[in-house]
Amino acid sequence: MKRERNWSVLLGAAFLMATSAVGPGFLTQTTVFTQTLAASFGFVILISILLDIGVQLNVWRVIAVSEKRAQDIANLVLPGLGVLISILIVIGGLTFNIGNVGGAGLGFNALFGVSSEVGAIIAAAIAIVIFLVKEAGKLMDRFTQILGFLMIVLMIYVAFTSSPPVGEAVVKTFAPDKIDIIAIVTLVGGTVGGYITFAGGHRLLDAGIKGKDALPSITRSAVSGIGLASLIRIFLFLAALGVVSQGLTLDPDNPPASVFQLAAGNVGYKLFGIVMASAAITSVIGAAYTSVTFIRSFHKGIVKYENWVIIGFIVVSTLIFISIGKPVKLLILAGALNGLILPLTLGTILVAAYKKNIIGDYKHPLWLTIFGGFVVVVMAAMGGYTLINQLPQLFS
Repeated sequence: MKRERNWSVLLGAAFLMATSAVGPGFLTQTTVFTQTLAASFGFVILISILLDIGVQLNVWRVIAVSEKRAQDIANLVLPGLGVLISILIVIGGLTFNIGNVGGAGLGFNALFGVSSEVGAIIAAAIAIVIFLVKEAGKLMDRFTQILGFLMIVLMIYVAFTSSPPVGEAVVKTFAPDKIDIIAIVTLVGGTVGGYITFAGGHRLLDAGIKGKDALPSITRSAVSGIGLASLIRIFLFLAALGVVSQGLTLDPDNPPASVFQLAAGNVGYKLFGIVMASAAITSVIGAAYTSVTFIRSFHKGIVKYENWVIIGFIVVSTLIFISIGKPVKLLILAGALNGLILPLTLGTILVAAYKKNIIGDYKHPLWLTIFGGFVVVVMAAMGGYTLINQLPQLFS
């Protein structure tokens, strides 16, 4: 029974991380970059997957061995650092959650014709119901698994109907015509940046799966999370590539919707509604849950009323969306911010991996340290480059 429970939690953590990554921004970015890079976007996806795995394995293993949340680890590395990271994570999580709620509104608009504001309220209500349940963790695991599987099946169907040039995609994945640094930063930041990389790690800690003995299972769960998110991205890439390669033009106001519609007609448009709503709701759940785990250490009342704090986070996100609409400029800034938060959080984790007062007698694999250090340097450089290039657009 315990083995089955652990397997369910490990799978749930993988899906929580994956579905936290697969939100409205994920769908839009993948479609837009496919339109601009065509088959060469496959190379960006490949590089991002490798970097994502390096980040995820380092973070999840140190969290598990230390049996502490990321902010507590950071405070042990340098007093006050955990507070700074928590503030950055919560600001980024709230900003993205506003976009997630808005994306859910678009999904329900495509499905039922309701306004995006009404759709956002429906999505928020669904997410809130999950945290009103006594066994919220188990329900969250099962809910993200079901919607995650649904998204994968629908993505495969749309990719098949768009008839993409698979051979060209494979060739360009290893020999691209163009390499886009901003695209790589955006994908890595959107998959394991900000709060996302900690979603599954904190979920496993809350479920009691921790310690050195659990490392093999945790490693599989971490890689599975990246694999699931990447699988969805690959099939969306192929679907968009099939449409673009036919010379069809995507709607700049809603690129993902036009991919589904051009690939599979009106049925495709309804499928887009299902995928967008599913992606957005699971991202709302992941962002709210993980952001609140970063402030649990600040006050005992947050631990006692954690689910109510999560619900409040969702309500605030929804109210902001309804009040000001989709904050496109905020989302651009948050995307760049994620690229900068990642080197800070991963760098902190790598330092913690060699402090005995945090990890005891655990020996962190040298290859993971080297890989993680490489990711820190590369993402810091590329994140700075992206921020400098996007700031003029942000305030223009």
